[in-house]
Amino acid sequence: MLKTLASSTTTLITSPLLHCTCSCSSASSSSSSSSATSLSKPFLNRFTKSTKHFHTLRPLKTLSKPFSTTMNLLNKLGFGSPRAQQSTADASIAQGPDDDVPAPGQQFAQFGAGCFWGVELAFQRASGVTKTEVGYTQGFLHNPTYEDVCSGTSNHSEVVRVQYDPKECSFDTLLDVFWTRHDPTTLNRQGNDVGTQYRSGIYFYTPEQENAAKESLERQQKVLNRKIVTEILPAKKFYPAEEYHQQYLEKGGRFGFKQSANKGCNDPIRCYG
Repeated sequence: MLKTLASSTTTLITSPLLHCTCSCSSASSSSSSSSATSLSKPFLNRFTKSTKHFHTLRPLKTLSKPFSTTMNLLNKLGFGSPRAQQSTADASIAQGPDDDVPAPGQQFAQFGAGCFWGVELAFQRASGVTKTEVGYTQGFLHNPTYEDVCSGTSNHSEVVRVQYDPKECSFDTLLDVFWTRHDPTTLNRQGNDVGTQYRSGIYFYTPEQENAAKESLERQQKVLNRKIVTEILPAKKFYPAEEYHQQYLEKGGRFGFKQSANKGCNDPIRCYG
């Protein structure tokens, strides 16, 4: 049985197939789209009126998003990240508050809404946002790597830490971006990205942010027919992700096609490039 599972997970990591793994609104008209969509079905949130522009295709690679699903399976069989299993030693550090300081006159906010690449680009485009950074938080392991997070044992969430000017951008505006970028009703999952690192979360720095987040969630719940599973928790220590993850889509993503991060840009976001 173990040999069979190992064989199947190896295929998952190295398969050259293209398939849809996100819920972004992207225009994809390549000839591979019709065959790829049979492998996975996108989800809809309330802001999407059709599935016409709903698929983004990408090839698998080592440490790509399917890697995280594979690692979650391997961890259950006892083959998870050794570092993640030893996380209790540094848990007090990882579970401590975010001790970074925003620029003068700026504020921080953290959001988890699935794969952080597309989420970051959405916040980059928001007026009043002066800096974005993707990373890991809410876990028990100090200085986690992407492999640690994908093991499914460190409890980290993929998040975007947003620095914004409250005089130009309200926290409510950031919440609007957050809700429109993902499905907040799927537990530990966005599209085909499955794992605790993809959970929906708002991580607040002030009581005002906490109250605004809770009020916003209540408003969203009234217009959705499924229960929202977004967690609202105090912001904890933020660990920046590896450099290649930072502004990933703006720099070209997987296929080298740069996507605009200009303020107010409404171009569809291709979540994997």
